[in-house]
Order: sequence, then structure tokens, then C-alpha cells
Amino acid sequence: MRKTNIGVLLPFKDHFTNSKAGSASIWVKDFNKKSKYKKNIYVCGNTDNLNDLINKKNYLNINFSKSTFKSKNISYVDEFIKLHNKYNFKLIEIHNRPSYINYLFDKGIKSKFILIFHNNPLALGGSKTVSERKSLIERCERLIFVSNWVKERFFDGIEKKDIGKCVVIYPSIEPIKRFPKKSNIIAFVGKLNRSKGFHIFGSAIIKILNKYKNWKSIVVGDEPREKYNFKHKNLHYKGWLSHKKTMELYNQTSISVVPSFWDEPFGRTAMEAASRGCATIISKKGGLIETVGDTEYLENLSSKNLYKKIENLIKNKTLRNRIQNKSFKNVIHNLSKNTKKIDYYRHLILNKNFAFNGTHQRKLKIIHVSNFGNRLFNRLYFISIAKKISNGLIRNGHDVVNISDRDSIRFNRYISSKSGIDYFNNLLVETVKNYAPDLILLGHSDNIRIETLETIKKIKNDLIIAQWFEDNLHSSGPDPLLNQKRLLKYDPFIDHTFITTAPSALSFAKNKNFHYLPIPVDKNIEKLNLYKINNPIYDLFFTMSHGVNRGKLKENKTDVRYPFLDELLKKSPNIIFDIYGYKGREPVWSEDFYYTISQSKMGLNLSRTNSVKYYTSNRISSLIGNGLMTFIDSNTKLNHFFKNDEVIFYKNINELSEKLSYFKKNNELRKKIAKKGQKKYFDYFDSKIVAQYIIDKIYDLKFKYHKSWMKR
Repeated sequence: MRKTNIGVLLPFKDHFTNSKAGSASIWVKDFNKKSKYKKNIYVCGNTDNLNDLINKKNYLNINFSKSTFKSKNISYVDEFIKLHNKYNFKLIEIHNRPSYINYLFDKGIKSKFILIFHNNPLALGGSKTVSERKSLIERCERLIFVSNWVKERFFDGIEKKDIGKCVVIYPSIEPIKRFPKKSNIIAFVGKLNRSKGFHIFGSAIIKILNKYKNWKSIVVGDEPREKYNFKHKNLHYKGWLSHKKTMELYNQTSISVVPSFWDEPFGRTAMEAASRGCATIISKKGGLIETVGDTEYLENLSSKNLYKKIENLIKNKTLRNRIQNKSFKNVIHNLSKNTKKIDYYRHLILNKNFAFNGTHQRKLKIIHVSNFGNRLFNRLYFISIAKKISNGLIRNGHDVVNISDRDSIRFNRYISSKSGIDYFNNLLVETVKNYAPDLILLGHSDNIRIETLETIKKIKNDLIIAQWFEDNLHSSGPDPLLNQKRLLKYDPFIDHTFITTAPSALSFAKNKNFHYLPIPVDKNIEKLNLYKINNPIYDLFFTMSHGVNRGKLKENKTDVRYPFLDELLKKSPNIIFDIYGYKGREPVWSEDFYYTISQSKMGLNLSRTNSVKYYTSNRISSLIGNGLMTFIDSNTKLNHFFKNDEVIFYKNINELSEKLSYFKKNNELRKKIAKKGQKKYFDYFDSKIVAQYIIDKIYDLKFKYHKSWMKR
């Protein structure tokens, strides 16, 4: 990692102390603890009690004299600028004060900026207006929001075309391993005012404590501006407690109540309580609903309804225990995982100029782990996405070490372990030690152990790990749950994922780090110009390789596409078909594939699933890339990339049959379409272009090649 300094500027009144820490200070404390940059992060704030600091190491206190000519905030930021000049902060992270960004920017500070919103942007100086928020998008490298609710407020009145810079990273917590011992305690933590719903809590809790004598309630917080006279011998007011003591309270608490009336930006108390196994009751205000996965919702904000909710949890021990255990086991905002997200964005920003200087000049060292098929005697080289991606990376000037995981395991069986997995994982670790890669790219590699990934991250902590996945991931595809499990297996360690389906079509893949990956073509693999052949023997070529074992079809193995093909043959008696992998006819491989495909006029791209947006198997590159006019289901939406005079789209089997007959008779038109389709495919999806797109996405570069599919 490059030695560089990161400056964190807290709000003027947010004390970085154990007793007075606000939301921003707690955020910084938590995320800095796990960050790989923690030695280089300097927290800057204004604290009156330096003996009570959360962390004295790398803390810089901002002292300044009051001025009649400047506001306290301006004086505060002016003093921060002096610290910046001394420590040369390459990245400045500002919490909840957009006005600080504008002031620093106008003062000519050339650092990169991250702005973290902890509250409604429409209520903060510097982000209230549309023009102010648009300016922040331009001036900041990233805008981070503590909830989707806060993010939506930011985009009020703004088109979300620049949403890529804007990410949600929730306040997070580190789960504890053992479920704590619970007592009959009902807790309220927060300001004792109407906004937090304390007035309905007080009314409800007095009735609860009168009826259920073996329960008590503990209230943490105060509010000098509002006074409520709720008293009971089992109602105990603690005032403000340190964050540590509050967490200790949650360990004992059975029921926690967060009945907010105002729109909470997030609702940290709910998350913290749930993570310690409290059965938590929350209102549906603002970002509160994003805090926990298992809870009781307070639909009607009244003391009567709250009383019923609390009483139900007291009386129904089974329900209470279920919510407690689920909340404890399923902490949805994991600190370790979310710290990696923040560090990832820091890495991109800090290394943007260093690595590439805004261009594509820096050449990377890349380890590409996939199945390169050596044990299969390279019979799959003509459909190997792994080989094409590696070829493309090399042609772009990068250095690539290919590691074939399945080959390593197979060839080293019995050497170190029965399966050879020990050998493979050690091979990866030692290669990282010796080669020191910038990037590891995984392709369908699920034989890596979690501890191996942890080890290589420690060896090179600025290492980026990305993956690509070719198989269908939609619920209509073969083995959808298995494929999703394989894809998400290494999620905490994966910075970017590339899939051959539009991420928008998959519910679990709609975040920023999932990207569409087209099937590439390669000039050394897709090397035929079939449109030049005058008199092929067959009309339509199609092959599938389902149920293959050592290159041969397994006995009694069928395919979901059989009924479609059966019907197509019936409807098209005039068409001469050449179909492989169908009803016992063996698939074709290697050079046999090239010979066989050259005997047909047209090709069919038919995947083993319902048509899903952009998904196609790798056969599409073999067909179109070799100059064969190809038929594609229009439901794939590939007409976003191809015109009707480049490939032939069909809506149903009847239309497909009709078009087969038409183009069988119109050879010259067929040849013209095939030629244009091949040209388009190489122009759009050449392995060099696809490989560069992967690099551009990973390193947040401007696209070197500008193709429409890259923005999908």
C-alpha cells in the first residue's frame, strides 16, 4: 500500500470522546478500528476533554480563537486547512457538513473528497438546494449515505444519472459470538422528547410496570428542553451513558423500544439493540426500517398500541425468543464487511492517479484463476471465456499468470491431499507472495478456501479481487440456487463481479459492483468467415453439451430444450437440421467443431432457460463470430446491441420456423446479414475490448473503448 494520509474532519460540535460521542464520531471510531488504512487516518475535531478521547492515536485537536469577523465553523475549517498543509491529506473525508466541502474547494484545496451524510441533506447547510447538491456530486469522489432514505432525500429533484458516485454504507456493528444472558429489562435509549417518542413510551411503560411486577425499565438519555414526569419504582433513569456501557445494557435487555415520531436518518440504537439479542420494537419512520431484519413494527404511534406490543412480547415468550435469536444471528450491517467497502472506495480514489494517472498507461500484474481445460486436452479452447479474457488482457499490455484450478487439483491429487485442493490453495498463496499481483481475477473458481483469501489479502492488502461468472443465474435457469451460491461464496472478498446476464434482471445483483459481461470473441479462436461458403450441406446448425462426461453424453440424459427442438423440426419439414447433443447424437469439439459448423447456412442461439435480459451461453460468439447468420430469441433484449440486418430475432417458434424457410431461399441476403453480424460482434465484443472494459470498471477509469453495452 502506498503511504498516504487521510484526513477525517468531524462536525464542529461532534466530540470525539467516550462520554459525548455523536453519530459521526461513533462511525469514525467503528470503521477506523477495522480499516487497512488506520495507520494513515488522522481524525480532526474540536474536543474539550482530551483525557476522554475515544482514541488518542492519530487524533488532531483543532483549537482556534473566537473571531467577531468569522463564524466558529469557518474558523474551525481554517485551522483544519493549516493541518492539511502540514500533513498533506490526499483524501479528506467530511462528515455531515457539506458546507465544509464547498469552503475547502473554494479555498483551492486539491485533495480528493468523500462526504458522508448522517442526516437529511435537505436540512443541512450546503446541500439544501438542487444546485448545491449537483455541485457536491461534481466536487466529491464519493458521497456516502447512512441509509437509502437519506440517499433518496439527496436526489430530490435531481436526475439519478450520477448515482454511481453515491453509495449507501450503513452504520455497522461487530457481532458478538455468544448470546448474552437476558434479564426482564425493557430499554429506551435516546433523547427524552416527543420526536423520539418518549411521551408514548413513558405512558405505556408505567402501565406495563404496574401489571408485570417482575419487569423493570431502564431509560438512557436526557432532554433539558422537555420534561416528562414518568415515575415508577421499577423505572430507572441513567442519564447519558458511554457507548460501551450502553452496549453492556443491551446485553442484559430483553426488549428495546425505538418509537420515533420523526424520520430517523438511520436509527443506530435499533441496530445495536438487535445485534445484542434484544427483541426490538421500532416505528416505520425514515431509515429505521433499514436497521434490523427481525423486529416488531409499531404501525400506530400511540401509547395504547405500544403497550400492546410490549405486552405481547412479555406474554409470548416463544415470539420474544425467536426475534431475539434471529436478531442476534442475522446482524445485517456487519462492521468487517462494510469496512472493506469503505476501504475499497478509498483504494480507488487514492490509487486513481497513482495507478493510471487518469489514462490506461499503467500495466498490471494479474493472476487469472479459472478452468483452462488442460486435463480435457484443450478440447474446450474454442468456447473458453477464460482463454479469451486472458488473451485480451495480454493484448492490452498487461502481464497475466493463468492458474487452472481444476487442472491443479486433478494433476496433484494424492501429492498433498486426496483431492489436491491443499496443493491448489498453497499454489495460489505462494504465487501471490512471489508475483505480487495488482489484481486477481476469478472465473468460476469455487475451490479456494476462505482462509486462503484472508491470507493473500494480508500478504498484499491493496490487492483487488474480481470475478466473472458465465452460467445462468436466473430462477428459470438450471441449478439457479447452486449457481447463486457459487457466485456469492466469496462475497466479502470480492470487489467486482461480472456476469453474462443484465444485473438489473437479477434481484440479488442490483448493486454497483455487479456488471454485465458479454461473451467475447477472439480473432485467433473465431477465425472462420462462413458467409463466404456458397453451398453448405445443411440449413441450420445447433449444438449443446448438456450432461457431458469426458466429452461424451451421459446415458438417459435429456435437456429442457428437447421439446422446443422437437416442435421446431415438426414445423419445419423443409429445413435440413444438423443438431448435436440431441437425442444421443454426441457434441462436437475442437477442430471437428470448425468443420461441422462450416457445413451449415445458419445457426441457432438457444439457451437452457427462459430468455433472460442479455443472457446467452458462449455459443453465441462461436456462431456470429465465425460468420454464421444467427437466430436469437428477442426476449433476450440483445436487439439493444444488434440491428435486424446483423442477426435475426424471433418472438416464438412459429416465427422462427417461418424465418428459417425465408432465409433458406435468400442466400445473398443471408450472407450479407452474416457478414454484418460478424463485423458488429468483433467491433463490440472483441476480447481486447471486453478485457479493457473489465479493467476500466475495476479501476473506475473512463472507458477506453466507448460501446453502448458498457453502460448497461
